[in-house]
Amino acid sequence: MEPGVPHPAVTSSAERRFRVLVGVTGSVAALKLPLLVSRLSDVPGMWKRRSDPVLHIDLRRWADLMLVAPLDANTLGKVASGICDNLLTCVIRAWDRSKPLLFCPAMNTAMWEHPLTAQQVGQLKAFGYVEIPCVAKKLVCGDQGLGAMAEVETIVDKVKEVLSQHGGVQQS
Repeated sequence: MEPGVPHPAVTSSAERRFRVLVGVTGSVAALKLPLLVSRLSDVPGMWKRRSDPVLHIDLRRWADLMLVAPLDANTLGKVASGICDNLLTCVIRAWDRSKPLLFCPAMNTAMWEHPLTAQQVGQLKAFGYVEIPCVAKKLVCGDQGLGAMAEVETIVDKVKEVLSQHGGVQQS
């Protein structure tokens, strides 16, 4: 428990804040992270401050929802295979599957179209995780096609939808 924060059992639902843990991978789409975090902080009921880094178990306990945006091909493969060799993959591996985990694939079109990618995305869905599909556009590398991370507004809308389904944020 954080000092000065009432125990959840004595906190009214009107005072309840939802905490979203945002996982970031090495995709070039990570450039959108400041905008994404800024827009998420505008969602009613979201956190308004950051805390010191904590271990993966503390993070999974702290968060009500996890969003991995962008999820690059490397981390997709690790998560689908159960590899947990960094803080992000450890949190995902320890994730409480009764809580929502959303992921936003982002990679080059050739990587997206590789047969392993569909298998790995299918594995994450089998774990109960929710895909926010990538989109087709001209990628930073110059290629045109599927693989770009979903637009920020699409991601924020999906987070709001999932939170409202779990008794959190009201749709506006």
